[in-house]
Amino acid sequence: MSTIPHSAAPRSPRLHLAARIVAAIFGGYGFAWGIVAAGASLMFAAGMDFHDAEFLASLFGVLAFLAVFLWTFAARRLWVVWTVLVGGGALLAAVGSFVQSRLV
Repeated sequence: MSTIPHSAAPRSPRLHLAARIVAAIFGGYGFAWGIVAAGASLMFAAGMDFHDAEFLASLFGVLAFLAVFLWTFAARRLWVVWTVLVGGGALLAAVGSFVQSRLV
């Protein structure tokens, strides 16, 4: 007997794993890109030199990508992962774009 209720078991384990891999790679990239965009524009707006802000934001982006990549496989619900990655990445990119438009 299985300890997992039938309704909680994924219909296709391979499809579920593929969805997590796609979320980890592409969703993580989009989220990290949003971190870099928002971070660089906010730090530059705060008075930091552009190249220093860009470099520091890129470091934060790499760390965010690693954290999100690992979280994607550890999370229980895949829809929460996709919601956070797509929604958070879009929000961060919008913040970066807004701040950049106010600077130019």
